[in-house]
Amino acid sequence: MNVPFIDLKAQYETIKEEINAAVHNVLQSCAFAGGPYVEQFEEHFADYCNCRHAIGVGSGTEALWLTLLALGVGKGDEVITVPNTFIATAEAISFCGASPVFVDIDASTCNMAPHLMENAVTDKTRAVIPVHLYGQTADMDPIREAARKHNLYVIEDACQAHGAEYKGKKAGSLGNAGCFSFYPGKNLGAYGEAGAVVTNDDGLDERIRYLRDHGQPQKYHHRLIGWNARMDGIQGAVLTVKLNFLDQWNALRRQNAALYKRLLDEADGVVLPEEAEHRKHVYHLFPIRQPYRDVLMSDLKAKDIHCAIHYPLPIHLQDAYKHLGLKPGVFPATEKAAEEVLSLPMFPELTEPMIEHVCNEIKKWEEYGIQAALAK
Repeated sequence: MNVPFIDLKAQYETIKEEINAAVHNVLQSCAFAGGPYVEQFEEHFADYCNCRHAIGVGSGTEALWLTLLALGVGKGDEVITVPNTFIATAEAISFCGASPVFVDIDASTCNMAPHLMENAVTDKTRAVIPVHLYGQTADMDPIREAARKHNLYVIEDACQAHGAEYKGKKAGSLGNAGCFSFYPGKNLGAYGEAGAVVTNDDGLDERIRYLRDHGQPQKYHHRLIGWNARMDGIQGAVLTVKLNFLDQWNALRRQNAALYKRLLDEADGVVLPEEAEHRKHVYHLFPIRQPYRDVLMSDLKAKDIHCAIHYPLPIHLQDAYKHLGLKPGVFPATEKAAEEVLSLPMFPELTEPMIEHVCNEIKKWEEYGIQAALAK
């Protein structure tokens, strides 16, 4: 049985009529760059996140970058984040002229360890970016308390956490701003590149809107040096349609995760993802841990089961950040996760027989594959 890691076409088929009509409306109106369809999505997404404002931009990377710029983060400043994330989190810091300062993760959730975050604060620290990895929020109360103590901005990297909750509050509403990616494979995915910032800060909303449109409050009047980071009209229209289904899709992801956990509960050597207390996990990914991860992945691929690795080389060990001088062993929890994490197929349309097939093959591998791996 073929089990894809993700199947975007399966989702499209369920909402084809609504999507086609929305795209047709944009084509008819020729409102391609920004405009009413983006504004409509911004209004709906702000409401969804329980925030006053949402600003549509071109990607999640731009959402992070423009938020930092709008908060005045720049040369000589430091921003604390984790090395167990996609490189965009660090890139946004670097493109402001600031320096990323990494702290290790909590091994059980793979999110930022709050006590390590406070230990990393210096007189140069301006902000902290906790990453809500895999669809689960970081432990935000101690992070926010430390940020208040040291007068730091809190910017949520919620690029994998659309609809996730922490103590009943939506991801994105827990800091000064929340940054989202709508890359096609995300829980709420566009049909191309797109992102957004949500915030309750009126001044921050205004500055980000200027920055995304060449720094202009009105055409040809440039208050700031900005950039072209507008969301496309087609993406705004598509996202408005898809937002109506997000809670339903997240519920299906949680249902799929529960089935995986039940079927793999007694699989020796497999560590299942943990849903921490007071958090609602939306399972953008379903990452298991296995010491012989690479062998398992190869054997599953041979059976037409497609998995992925998030992330095989932490940011502090990437060539792009070798100037920081950080060596292997500095962040042991992150580095161990990089060696062991394997993301199993996860998308709302994943069927029960598919999940059963994946789990059966993993349990078969647990019986014979480890011995084979050790023999090598």
